[in-house]
Amino acid sequence: MIVAFGTYDSIRHPRVGIIIDGLRANGVDVTELNRPLGFTTSERVRMLREPWRLPAFGFRLLSRWISLIKDARALRREGAEPSVVLVGYLGHFDVILARRVFRRSTIVLDHLIFAGDTAQDRGTEGLRVRMLRWLDSAAIRSSDLVLVDTTEHEAMLPAGVESLVIPVGAREEWFVARPSNDELVPLPSVVFFGLFTPLQGAPVIAAAIAQALDDGAKFTATMIGTGQDWDEARSLLGDRQGVTWIDWVEASELPKLVAGHDVGLGIFGTGPKALRVVPNKVYEAAAAGCAVLTSDTPPQRALLGDGAIYAPPGDARALASALVKLTSSGAETKAARIRAREAAEQFRAARVVAPLLTALARRA
Repeated sequence: MIVAFGTYDSIRHPRVGIIIDGLRANGVDVTELNRPLGFTTSERVRMLREPWRLPAFGFRLLSRWISLIKDARALRREGAEPSVVLVGYLGHFDVILARRVFRRSTIVLDHLIFAGDTAQDRGTEGLRVRMLRWLDSAAIRSSDLVLVDTTEHEAMLPAGVESLVIPVGAREEWFVARPSNDELVPLPSVVFFGLFTPLQGAPVIAAAIAQALDDGAKFTATMIGTGQDWDEARSLLGDRQGVTWIDWVEASELPKLVAGHDVGLGIFGTGPKALRVVPNKVYEAAAAGCAVLTSDTPPQRALLGDGAIYAPPGDARALASALVKLTSSGAETKAARIRAREAAEQFRAARVVAPLLTALARRA
């Protein structure tokens, strides 16, 4: 039996849900001991900039841990002792608790993000970044097996750490939302959705869409979300005809909304982290049947191959040209959608966990 353990939120952060879905799809018995903390990544980073908010985080974490300890004791009273404990994404603190509660179990940490790296990407500096890098190190030391999403992230782990690269993938609802055919409407549609972080390069995307439309391209664009770079993106793109801004979409509604578009945009940031990741939105847009247009970085090209169209990171002019080319030809848009859909098959939950199943079988 595997226990998925921690304060993760598989709605806001689907990564751990994809791993659990994949394990179950392969016949593995997974029990969830989960008490969601309720703080987003952005809120956690904000606490570092505003330390007076940290007591609220500590109090809530402590209350969730008390519940998790009770849950673990109840599991043992039923005679169940997990062979493996999977600590979900954003589990930097949870894995330390798991190490103490499940002393005889193999502890697997889903280390999708490095806390110090993420904080630095979002503008945090100095002592706070060093503290978060110490937290990364403590979390990694508390685990027996560390999961990351790209080989570039694996290279950031300390020497001697046992690790596996597990692509993020997409949950089944994204595949279900996919249109039943690839026929295009007369006016192609482009969608970006995200938290407008520097990694995503939303100002680059906004500038490229503005340039493409000003140059006479014919398509509609939907920009979904808010965040750090929203104001700049909005000022660059504005309310041009055919552009729709949506601040928030419920997670349950997002797959259907994205699947109603022809082209899904990935990320175009230029920071070190942006060059090491394959973002959720790339997996999800491909699963939903959109053509994928994203930055030409080693991890994205390695994963997607011919399943995506690429433009250099941070280059709004090149991205505008790619948008014009992709949306000006119905045949090209359709072909790109088909290639993305074919590539997406490797992103199904049952397939992305294959390396983890093999590693756990060796440990059994």
